[in-house]
This record gives sequence, structure tokens and C-alpha cells, in this order.
Amino acid sequence: MLCEKCQERPATVHYTEIINNKQKKMHLCEVCAGQLQAEGFNFMPQMNLHNFLAGFWNQVPGTQNFAPHTRKEAGCPACGAPESLLAKKGLFGCGDCYKHFGDRLEPLMRRIHGSSTHTGKVPERAGGRARLLRKIETLRARLQDAVNREAFEEAAQLRDQIKELEKQL
Repeated sequence: MLCEKCQERPATVHYTEIINNKQKKMHLCEVCAGQLQAEGFNFMPQMNLHNFLAGFWNQVPGTQNFAPHTRKEAGCPACGAPESLLAKKGLFGCGDCYKHFGDRLEPLMRRIHGSSTHTGKVPERAGGRARLLRKIETLRARLQDAVNREAFEEAAQLRDQIKELEKQL
């Protein structure tokens, strides 16, 4: 399939947007997708990833909105980027900004993702050990919950499952 915009390169980026049960699709090459990402893919011109994140940043409950005119802004010690950069453009200046503004990022990540901890996915073929470790970790959390609820029979079963999985490691 060729890129819908340039009709020259193979389409490797497939964008689908569904609004009110109406589906719009775009099949683009990497070059055209990169150009359109900044414009918002022409479906909703004002809606690109950076604007999307900036909108969330200004609406996180329990945090102050970034308003440079109402208070002195703190900048990143490494690059000097002001904290309002994320609110305006949805971008940070450098990798250290994430560390410096981390306390402000955590509520945002919880709001967007439901958690502030990245768990990722484990490849089906190559992730045997990682999958076992994650399952053991999940079972340990369930075990602790069962103990707290004083469901000791369930806790014993979970303990036995954990021991079996640890043997496989």
C-alpha cells in the first residue's frame, strides 16, 4: 500500500480516528506522517500530541496550573527550560526536566494512564523469565491482600503458587 499523501513511499503509519461512530483512516509513509503529526493529521488541526498533553497538564486536579504571569517560574537546572513549556507546547527542554518536574508529572501520568508506574508488555516468544517474574510479583500482591483480609486459605494457595513459579525460575 502506498502513502495516501505522496503516493511514492510505502505506507508504514496507519492512523485511525473514530468520532461519534464515524471512522476516518489515513495510511502514510514515515516522512509524511512526521510532517502531518505537527499539524494534527488534518482531522482536527489543533489536536496533536503536544497540544493534547499540554491540555492535560493544565487540568490536573490538585496541582497549580502553569501561569507565568501570576508567579515566578522555576526553570530546569540543566537546560533552563521554564515549566510552562509543557503547558504551552507539550514539550520539555531536556531529559533532566522529567526529574526536575517529576512531582508535577506524576498526577498527570496517573490521570492519563491510570497509574504512574510503567509496566510495559513482555514479548510472547522472548519474555519467559520476565513473564514469570511479573506473575510472581502479582501473586505476592494478591497474597499480601489476602493476609490483610485474613483470608488464610486463599493466602496458602497463593503461597503455593508462588513457590511453584519460583521453582521454574
